[in-house]
Amino acid sequence: MTCLGLDELPRPVAAVLGGGGVLGAAHVGVGYALERRGFVPDLIVGTSVGALTGAIAAAHPKSAAAWLDDVWTHLRRREVFPFGYLSSRASLFSDRGLRRLIARAELPTRIEELAVPFTAVAMDLATGAEVRLDRGDLESALLASSAIPGALPPVVREGRTLVDGGLIAYVPVRAAEAAGAASVLVLSTGPASWPLPPITPRQRAGAIASRAAVLQVHHQIESDLRDVSQRVPTVVLPTGVDKWPAPWDFGHSQRLISTASVTAERFLDRLRIAGAGLYRAEARATSHDAHVEERVNR
Repeated sequence: MTCLGLDELPRPVAAVLGGGGVLGAAHVGVGYALERRGFVPDLIVGTSVGALTGAIAAAHPKSAAAWLDDVWTHLRRREVFPFGYLSSRASLFSDRGLRRLIARAELPTRIEELAVPFTAVAMDLATGAEVRLDRGDLESALLASSAIPGALPPVVREGRTLVDGGLIAYVPVRAAEAAGAASVLVLSTGPASWPLPPITPRQRAGAIASRAAVLQVHHQIESDLRDVSQRVPTVVLPTGVDKWPAPWDFGHSQRLISTASVTAERFLDRLRIAGAGLYRAEARATSHDAHVEERVNR
């Protein structure tokens, strides 16, 4: 039996927010599309920037998009990665900028006090294990999930040294399923989140390293999505963005938000669910550009 749209997804529904630095502005556009439909997830799971966005959505489940829009469109790199404020030898930057952003969001002290159940995903630096933070101090959980190794300081929490969860779960759908989700809505970001056209990069060190990194993240995402989608409906909400800025370039936030909002709206209008499977827009390459085909595939 085919069901129509969001309201017919099996409950509980988890919203899963992936990593990507400034690319997380696209989460805001998708958030607008969900809020316009009055949709509130039963739980939220986030990695890295997705943990920050997800915690704010969990605290303000019906009105987070407008607040996040204002933050993203006024945010500058030096506020997140402030040069000249070394806190230790463990990182290039202090986390004071992230702490200020978290304080401005008017979040509760503890994870359990959020309006929607929430999990932040981090990685144990000693063992490489995925760590799911769903209770206790909220600020330290968000700082741990966002602690880009070398750039931002790791967080010691309950005797474990934690860093950015994107290293182990760029799109944490496995954590959502483990938390009890019967269906999953994925808000992912960046070029690695979509089927990649086969290209050979320019024979330059930077281009080769960049392509290899994108492929590595892409394979992790695809493996996790396909595994979870065998058991629960897994809906990947498209952004429509085909020209992504560098993860530290905050000058493109409005474009990412606007494009993702329109594209996600169109996708949701056509969404049909028929049991477990992977539901997403199909990206196709045409000459030098890629566009999103407006149909939903299982």
